[in-house]
Amino acid sequence: FYSSIGSSKSSTGVTSGGTLPPGLTEEEAEEIQVELTKVEDEIQTLRQVLVVKERHATELKRRLGIGPLSEIKQNFTKGWHEVQCSNAYLTASATFEEIGRSDAYKKTQETLSQAGHMTSAAFSSMGSAIRNRFGEIRNSPSFKSFEDKVENMKYKVMGRSNGESDHSPTSNNAPF
Repeated sequence: FYSSIGSSKSSTGVTSGGTLPPGLTEEEAEEIQVELTKVEDEIQTLRQVLVVKERHATELKRRLGIGPLSEIKQNFTKGWHEVQCSNAYLTASATFEEIGRSDAYKKTQETLSQAGHMTSAAFSSMGSAIRNRFGEIRNSPSFKSFEDKVENMKYKVMGRSNGESDHSPTSNNAPF
């Protein structure tokens, strides 16, 4: 009986004739070693049983048509439910509700909303100003002269193809 214990002892660090941990007698060390060997054997047996059970569960899922993707979705849903039921989530949720009801939050929200409206109005005004300025530029004599020159250049390069008439193009059909 003790010979098998001795062989186990050498694999786990307790050797015959070696030093024992402080406060343990040789007999206590042998008893602990026997118990450790039993527990390690039980763990190995449980691992083997678990592998068999996992294979069986996988086969049952396959027969039911439950694939890995649906299993992940189910696990995610279950995990999210557990998060929502957790004390930390409930406490944080209650805290956010209290913050949402506070005067400071409401004032900040109003200020940010007003700033957003002002910013939107400023961009709208800026867009109108730019549009008006481009309109002014397009109607200026300099731009009309430039536009006519471009049209004439196009007329000379392209020629009279595509059914164009003999007269030169005018600025009325400009692409701008």
